[in-house]
Amino acid sequence: MLNKIDLSRCDLNLLVLFETVMAERNVRRAADRLSLTPSAVSHGLGRLRRMLNDPLFLKHPRGVQPTAQAEALAGLIGEVLDGVRGVIAAASPFDPANSRRRFRIGAPDALLATVTPLLRSRIRGAAPGVDFALRVLMPQEMTATLDAGAIDLGLTPLEDAPARFARRILYSDRWVIAMRAGRPLAENLDLDAYCGAEHVVMSAAGDPQANIDDELRAVGRSRRVAITAPNMLLGLSLVGESDLLMAAPSQLVERYAPAMGLTFREPPISLQPFAISAVVPQAALADLGVAWLLDQLEALFAG
Repeated sequence: MLNKIDLSRCDLNLLVLFETVMAERNVRRAADRLSLTPSAVSHGLGRLRRMLNDPLFLKHPRGVQPTAQAEALAGLIGEVLDGVRGVIAAASPFDPANSRRRFRIGAPDALLATVTPLLRSRIRGAAPGVDFALRVLMPQEMTATLDAGAIDLGLTPLEDAPARFARRILYSDRWVIAMRAGRPLAENLDLDAYCGAEHVVMSAAGDPQANIDDELRAVGRSRRVAITAPNMLLGLSLVGESDLLMAAPSQLVERYAPAMGLTFREPPISLQPFAISAVVPQAALADLGVAWLLDQLEALFAG
């Protein structure tokens, strides 16, 4: 068995320093953020270099440039610090009015774009110091990411979750067909017109098939998917500048239609509505901060 590394001689503040210099790419700005002198930051970087056996940051005309090793370590160090912050936050009474906590939320981009502005507006007065770290996750990644502790809360259209998770239904949504505003097709979007048009499908893997294609096949019809987009917002931006159509959640389209030059119509074929849920591990409800965030989301969509 390998000998365990003695952590008693390691200073956790050096990892915070690493994180800050990585973010700022400038020793003086990092020093300002940490309320240290530039010489103190330089001294700390020297200790880090010896501890990690790498130069880590090289001088650059605009500051410093991370080495390949520093880039490789950045994600791991971020996870370590997030874990420590989570332990401290869970051990301390949560006071939204004074909290400086950063909650990590994972969801498909359509849900992040729909829910985050509403949530931030709701809590801004009661919790002015609370921040959010958003991570785009597909529904099939959600439970594993929650199990790993990489996020605090997930937003998902999944219809169920294993018993180890608490699931709260927030709202119901439906599919609409988004198109460029002013298109004559908006006046008569029947099934023939829909199948005769070109379409965008959101697919992270590039698969042009979606649930609506199953419904079309059931009635002997098909459509041409001209573009697959890795996220919903990119797909809608393409629709706003072309004659493409896209099936998208109504809440998302209604929010962004004016800014993107879109309009929308009901689909010419029956599509099932779907529920959006917030999901957290059952054990995480002991964390008063996570429980508070879940309550805020429920209250946001109540009624």
